[in-house]
Amino acid sequence: MTVKIELNKNAKNGVKPVKIYTRDIDNLALTQLKNIAQLPIVHSHIAAMPDVHAGIGATVGSVIPTKSAIIPAAVGVDIGCGMNAVCLSLKSSQLPDNLKNIREAIERAVPVGSSAHKLVSARTKACQTLAPGVDRLFEKHPVLLKMLRQPQQAWVKQMGTLGSGNHFIELCIDQSDQVWIMLHSGSRGIGNAIGRHFIQLARKDISRHQHHLPDKDLAYFTEGADYFDDYIEAVNWAQEYARINREQMMGLVIRAIQPLLPKFSVTNTAINCHHNYVQKESHFGENVFVTRKGAISAREGELGIIPGSMGARSYIVRGKGNADAFCSCSHGAGRRMSRSAARKVFKRADLLEQTKGVECRKDSKVIDEIPGAYKDIDEVMANQSDLVEVVHTLKQVVCVKG
Repeated sequence: MTVKIELNKNAKNGVKPVKIYTRDIDNLALTQLKNIAQLPIVHSHIAAMPDVHAGIGATVGSVIPTKSAIIPAAVGVDIGCGMNAVCLSLKSSQLPDNLKNIREAIERAVPVGSSAHKLVSARTKACQTLAPGVDRLFEKHPVLLKMLRQPQQAWVKQMGTLGSGNHFIELCIDQSDQVWIMLHSGSRGIGNAIGRHFIQLARKDISRHQHHLPDKDLAYFTEGADYFDDYIEAVNWAQEYARINREQMMGLVIRAIQPLLPKFSVTNTAINCHHNYVQKESHFGENVFVTRKGAISAREGELGIIPGSMGARSYIVRGKGNADAFCSCSHGAGRRMSRSAARKVFKRADLLEQTKGVECRKDSKVIDEIPGAYKDIDEVMANQSDLVEVVHTLKQVVCVKG
């Protein structure tokens, strides 16, 4: 059953309420939500999803509607990060008993971590529509050229690459024994540079106007500010890059595993959804910018993807269009502990135990992604039954980590 608690319910002096869809929330995240609620640009209230946890400035798992303004640090530096999933015409019984060759084929086809495609031409066709936008961006903000190695090539070479951290590619089995491919990534190095650059510009802009902020990472641009329009253009470009990046990776994964499996096809239209992004929407009678930082859109009837950790279930969901949540839901399980804490608490033996039955890396370098470092995905799902309904329940059998 959905849990909802409310902060600042009877707040005054412009402080907005915060509606939280869980009781499992740490003190730092609560403080961050209270800080955001003080901003004069916030419209109606803030919603915090069941996977909520502390971020940098803005809370991960928060949905922030703002009037004529955007907080770049709330969008973050992994602009457009999100999920892509497709269902295949394969049953689990058609998979080989040993899935190592499939994992290694995916790893050969899709560069992970800091790796990129070796040839500039590797993903050129996919980047043709994006080139004019990034050229304008480099011309207006030449500092981005200094922030990237070989900037004119890097964003092309990284198209169709996974990245690091919690990004992943998985083969999953649903409740009907159907095989799915699911992956998680964003706008790579170019999105990171755009995010960092505009966060700094927002800090300078807000200090010039001497606005008091409860946290410097909540600096925002208002419409009409020097770089507001540039940020809108840049963030939209990065979000489109992230979407195409996931499409390209999906194509690479499909081609990589085809020789190792019986003939198959994609049976459903792909779901491709952002969970770190901003866009213009209408809520409670006003057109506002909605920033989803670790949350996905869940309009009525809209399909979305909510992944668990690398040893837990994931879900394909259909939105219920809950107005109080700004038609949103969680983007995953949500971290229970930081990466550094996870490395201190868990050992490789724990990783082996918690990822039994999953063909994945099981070395010490991925311990920070151990399932025990995340919240219980089933509890997260129970807390948002008013926001989404489950369409498919997935369990991964192959996991490639960034």
